[in-house]
Amino acid sequence: MTIDTTHVGSLPRGSELTPLLLARDKGEAYDAAEFDRVVQAAVDEGVRKQVECGVTIVSDGELGKVGYSTYMIERLTGFGGHIDRKPAADLAAHPDLSKKLSAMMGSQEFTRASCIGPVRLKTLEPLHEDIRRFRNALDKHGKPGVRGFLNAASPGLVTAFQVNRHYPSHEAYLADLVDAMKPEYEAIVAAGFDIQLDCPDLAMSRHTGYQDQEEAEFLKTAAANVEALNAATANIAPERLRMHVCWGNYEGPHDCDIDLSKIIDTVIAARPATVLFEAANPRHEHEWKVWRDAKLPDYKMLAPGLIDTCSNYVEHPELIAQRLERYIGIVGVDRVVASTDCGFGTFAGYGKIDPDVTWKKLRALREGADIAEARAGVAA
Repeated sequence: MTIDTTHVGSLPRGSELTPLLLARDKGEAYDAAEFDRVVQAAVDEGVRKQVECGVTIVSDGELGKVGYSTYMIERLTGFGGHIDRKPAADLAAHPDLSKKLSAMMGSQEFTRASCIGPVRLKTLEPLHEDIRRFRNALDKHGKPGVRGFLNAASPGLVTAFQVNRHYPSHEAYLADLVDAMKPEYEAIVAAGFDIQLDCPDLAMSRHTGYQDQEEAEFLKTAAANVEALNAATANIAPERLRMHVCWGNYEGPHDCDIDLSKIIDTVIAARPATVLFEAANPRHEHEWKVWRDAKLPDYKMLAPGLIDTCSNYVEHPELIAQRLERYIGIVGVDRVVASTDCGFGTFAGYGKIDPDVTWKKLRALREGADIAEARAGVAA
């Protein structure tokens, strides 16, 4: 076998695509045919480069979405307006740093709506467009051994970004999101792709969307979010499910991040077989010991982030191999996937990583996985 390599999903949108995504997000007039042409070209190129870099589990780069967490407002009813996001707790104490980061990473210009009415499925057409483009790209550039996944917002992620202004409780909001998002999840799997549920609500949201909660209340919220995720994916086999847990894809102090040890049981309780998580950055690399000491079900696959997505440093393949070997030592070589800490372009027009560096990092990821694989004595 070969150790699979993957990434969290999003890729840089590029200067041609970003204005079209932002115009569509804001409800401005845009040329639908031109939009489709530009997105299809970007997905084609993204898939081609992933395969060229040796990535074996590829995505469409979320290139047809303005962002990983807010795209669903065009697919669901119940959302409207715009509210400014509270600064992350670690950045609130450092306003000058926040300004520097904005200058480096760009501004988040997408619409940040609130939940202002009943949440119901409105249309799956944008999803079908994503599926069509991704299938086209894989047909052109895929090769044996390469498989695909598509990202989707978890119910809990939606609640963390789209603040509740309608429902009497968090649980009531989640209940309608389960019904509204379930068709999207099942359609992705029916199309032949794995699905990745993005779940920063289980970690990052402790110091962002849910920062006003006490820790005990946050842990209850996180547990409720996992219950909702499990209900929404009840008809999907765990091995077709991935989940990504992170503390935020920005170069802040991160000294307000909740420890993995406090949420590990909640993360493990989620149905997805593959768990993608931060394991390369200076705040969370040490937490490999938490995974070592956790009671992991035999079906769980670990996909640690072995390269940082907040720095343009290209990690040395030997360092990547050493990081990966920690997890091979925990669950064995057949239950690891080499991945990234987070996405390379979580929102259109926002991100620090140079697009060309993205591909250098993914090539290094493949090289590091090959080193670890050789040392583990894996047969080709």
